[in-house]
Order: sequence, then C-alpha cells, then structure tokens
Amino acid sequence: MLRWTIIFIVIAIIAGILGFGGIAGAATGIAKIFFFIFIVLFILSLIRGGLKK
Repeated sequence: MLRWTIIFIVIAIIAGILGFGGIAGAATGIAKIFFFIFIVLFILSLIRGGLKK
C-alpha cells in the first residue's frame, strides 16, 4: 500500500511540474486514499499482533 502511495505522489509531482493540474489533483487524491488505508491496516495489524501474545 505504501508503495502505491509513493508512486501516485511521484505521478502528482511530475504532472504538477508539467502543468497537468487535473491529473496532479487526481493522483494526489488517490495517494491520500491509499495512505489512509495503509494507516488503518497498519494499526489493525499492530493491534492483532499485540493480542496474540
């Protein structure tokens, strides 16, 4: 998940530099969604791992 977030951030930066505002905005939105999904799954895995011990 974090890998996809980084990929979309790079796409957004490149698109922003080249002047493609719509693509940059869309890529940023997708990156935000992937980042929050990553954070939720990471916290859930920490909780689940802590309960097994």
